[in-house]
Amino acid sequence: MFGYVTPCKMELKIKDYEKFKSYYCGLCKSIKTNIGNIPRAALNYDMTFLAILLDSLDNSKSTYTKQRCAIHPLKKKIILKDNDYLSYAAFCNVILSYYKLLDNVNDDNSVKSRLFSLFFKRYLKKIPVNLKRHLIYIENTLNTLYSIEKNPKGKSIDSISHPFAELTGFIISSYKNGENKDSLYWLGYNLGKWIYIIDAWDDLEKDMLNNKFNVINSCFNEDNLSFEEFSKKVENRIDFILGTCASQCAYFLSKLPLKKNKELLYNILQYGLLEKMDKVFKRSVCDNEKSV
Repeated sequence: MFGYVTPCKMELKIKDYEKFKSYYCGLCKSIKTNIGNIPRAALNYDMTFLAILLDSLDNSKSTYTKQRCAIHPLKKKIILKDNDYLSYAAFCNVILSYYKLLDNVNDDNSVKSRLFSLFFKRYLKKIPVNLKRHLIYIENTLNTLYSIEKNPKGKSIDSISHPFAELTGFIISSYKNGENKDSLYWLGYNLGKWIYIIDAWDDLEKDMLNNKFNVINSCFNEDNLSFEEFSKKVENRIDFILGTCASQCAYFLSKLPLKKNKELLYNILQYGLLEKMDKVFKRSVCDNEKSV
């Protein structure tokens, strides 16, 4: 359920592309510095967006450095130096990754996920005191979601996706941004709903084949159609829901007093989300296009 929130590289200026990579590498470095090496394996683009968004509301000047890393040992990378927002995103990355691993264990009895979850659990002890409520809130909200997914009968796609949407709204709006809390919450809420539903659409064929819960299949496949028949029937409806969520994300972004990274953020929410939809819906004209 991670990694869908990315910029549209073809629409990015070079300076913004380099800036996005500097945040991504900065988040990786922050995870290493504040938490440990192993959790860097769970680094994802969604938490990079979180760091960019929150940092963009701060007047402080960004500081960059050039460093080598184990993955790119021959060439130094431009890295944003650690700050409060990168650290916050780093801790959120580890918390969410841990519970995602537990979900994989419950769903598939994955040995790999079980092993990694044991490692990640140790790192939760490094969560600072001021983020303990985040840890509790995330655990409680995800447990609510999993409980709903086990008994989804009669529930709408809005009610099932609500806990994850609310969780994303909480994570984005609950850190140092009291005056922008409402706009950040609703941006996060719509983004969380978008992530939850596009992830379900991406996994629909696999979930139907393995008889696993999928919110789209659960809510809309009343006639128990095959994947081929059902996906064609429901595609436009899912496209509309996702497009509406993406539009709301851009709307609430426009309500925020951004101090920097404005073009990059609008690229992610206006073009990046739609590009990701094209790829998941298999509408992309660039079959060999690589992610940033």
